[in-house]
Amino acid sequence: MTLSYASGPSALPLLGDTIGANLARTAARHPDNDAVVDGGRRWTYARFDAEVDAVATGLLNLGVGTGDRVGIWAPNCAEWMILQYATARIGAVLVNVNPAYRVHELEYVLNQAGVRLLVAAPGFKTSDYAAMIDEVRPSCPALREVVLIGRPAWDALARTDADLARLAAIGATLSADDPINIQYTSGTTGFPKGATLSHHNILNNGYFVGEICGYDAEDRVCVPVPFYHCFGMVMGNLAATSHGACVVIPAPGFDPVKTLEAVEAERCTSLYGVPTMFIAELALPDFDRYDLSSLRTGIMAGSPCPVEVMKQVIDRMGMTEVTICYGMTETSPVSTQTRAGDSLDRRVSTVGTVHPHLEVKIVDPETGVTVPRGTPGELCTRGYSVMLGYWNEPEKTREVIDSARWMHTGDLAVMDEAGYVDITGRIKDMVIRGGENVYPREVEEFLYTHPDVLDAQVIGVPDEKYGEELMAWLRLRPGAEPLTAEALREFCRDRLAHYKIPRYVHVVDEFPMTVTGKVRKVEMREQARNLISFPGTRPRPETTC
Repeated sequence: MTLSYASGPSALPLLGDTIGANLARTAARHPDNDAVVDGGRRWTYARFDAEVDAVATGLLNLGVGTGDRVGIWAPNCAEWMILQYATARIGAVLVNVNPAYRVHELEYVLNQAGVRLLVAAPGFKTSDYAAMIDEVRPSCPALREVVLIGRPAWDALARTDADLARLAAIGATLSADDPINIQYTSGTTGFPKGATLSHHNILNNGYFVGEICGYDAEDRVCVPVPFYHCFGMVMGNLAATSHGACVVIPAPGFDPVKTLEAVEAERCTSLYGVPTMFIAELALPDFDRYDLSSLRTGIMAGSPCPVEVMKQVIDRMGMTEVTICYGMTETSPVSTQTRAGDSLDRRVSTVGTVHPHLEVKIVDPETGVTVPRGTPGELCTRGYSVMLGYWNEPEKTREVIDSARWMHTGDLAVMDEAGYVDITGRIKDMVIRGGENVYPREVEEFLYTHPDVLDAQVIGVPDEKYGEELMAWLRLRPGAEPLTAEALREFCRDRLAHYKIPRYVHVVDEFPMTVTGKVRKVEMREQARNLISFPGTRPRPETTC
């Protein structure tokens, strides 16, 4: 019997330097390469490194020191990226603030992290960031300075005369194990928690993601996923800069048209996205007019990848070396990744194998004992990538990191005999219908085979007879006829076990989403209470909600 445990041997050693030092070495090797392209603005590595030095010196002049927290509240832009590396260069801790936050969430994060200086866009979409900051400042005693991007205060930072001797002296005092970044989890229950990450955590994770993608100084990586999340700032920015590649920012927020335009105009070799982003790009009526011939690789991550979508990304977008990554903020984020040499079946049905220098295992959620391969359980990971802890919350840290430093992900998974991992759902998302365990992802994958279904999400809802029943939320293809629960059940009959067939169907234009493009099933379950009957309420027909 082989247990569900695997480690990632590697001929490449871990990087032992800080993010600032790593960037300086890249800039010295490739000074004339593009580092960042943001619309019509471009930075070579030489210019980018110099501007990082200028902003780092400017932060020092404002009284920011090693260990101080500096917040960033902005959509994707070159300034976000410059601040990311400038804070790392002086050992300040960058606090990522979700662009979707409102006043009470902003106030909580600023106070919980003790943010000393906040860099922000004046606003984004319908959000007036400047006004919200003014509203919370009186209740945030640690906050001493606010710098708005595009305003005189930011311009002054960027034009500061770099004090290279002072920066070098500070750099000599920094350790790769120092905390350098706080990223807040989604907070679907209670307030969000601040995952605290070190140089060592995120620099190495970005580096090895880039290695598996085969990056070198000729690559150009289109990053439409948000920088505030690990997907953007680690798998995107750090994977690129550790290899001398270029980061292409297609727009402040995700826009499928601008993303494909950027790929075409900048001849991008790699494209990132969560599945819903790729679905939106593939669904564009004029998709075929874009020249995507430069693409060879990319990353799909953030939520389970539908098999049919993955096949289209390879066939229609030409991303023959596209990889699937799995991870979480608390693990910097990637724990497993498919490889370019993996078969199509491996790349569409698993999240790959363990990353270099990491360990993964699958355990019985009740006993903690490692289960045999082929047996479902909770995925745990250990190694350099595991966060330092939740900022100022040791009890919550102990709830997820055990005494042996295993991070308990809360995800259900199965490891096959070759070590490939398949994520089958969240422990809390698993539906128990009449004593039968139902994994929503399995049902979702089947629903994608319906010719009218563009996207599918399955949740469990309370049921008086069976304890829980299945409800399918569907997005239909343009021009599709309305799809009733009865019609969907007929499609599923004889192809799915009876207890896996959704009782309820709800057709929507869009799913409730986080800013990172993850579907919020918690919100779906809440909305379901207003859509269908639950025990103790008057029954409604079992048709489309």
